[in-house]
Amino acid sequence: MDGGESQPITLRVPTPESMRALGQYVAGMTHGGDVILLSGPLGAGKTTFAQGFGAGLGVTGPVVSPTFTIAREMEGHFADGSAAHCVHVDAYRLGGASFAPGQNSVDALLDELESLGLDEELEDPGERTVVLMEWGEQMVAALAPERLEIHIERGNGAESSADSYPADAAERRNPADSQELSENGERAVTLTPVGERWNAEGIGVAIDGFTRSSAGCTLVGGNATGAMKERL
Repeated sequence: MDGGESQPITLRVPTPESMRALGQYVAGMTHGGDVILLSGPLGAGKTTFAQGFGAGLGVTGPVVSPTFTIAREMEGHFADGSAAHCVHVDAYRLGGASFAPGQNSVDALLDELESLGLDEELEDPGERTVVLMEWGEQMVAALAPERLEIHIERGNGAESSADSYPADAAERRNPADSQELSENGERAVTLTPVGERWNAEGIGVAIDGFTRSSAGCTLVGGNATGAMKERL
């Protein structure tokens, strides 16, 4: 059981700078033991969000997709100044076609995580560890009953004057797709708190506060809409 899932919150994020700001804002709400699931199609802006998330944790050095290494470990600090150990996992390359007899795809993925020593990080991240996982919907749902799910979608083709979102690492492996997938335009970001920890955080009110402080970001719907109306 997930321990409770509240209504998703969706907002429009118009530029890469706004996406980094959102990542930084979310990082400011995290503490040890948290698991963040980051999902979305190629070119949606997951790497851009992750860069902001790393900045929010005070991580030194570049934050890039760990596609070919599966996971990267970085040191930083939480909002209260305590030490933070960030494990950035890219599960894009996990889950091959070689299953044992009777084994389903989720079990195969979990076996791969165990072989990499990442299963315990997800099940019990530790008092100063935060896990940011991309492309890991099946695994996170199986291992982390308390999590914040963040899904990013490209907009409806409306272009902005901002620079293009950088292509995610998976696109860099297929340059022919990069031009189309990295077009300018706003993104729709949906945050779904799962479990008591994230529901207690008051994500709706928090995201309302973010949109008030970040130019161009607007609420679309969900708990944040209600929180905004109550404050008006």
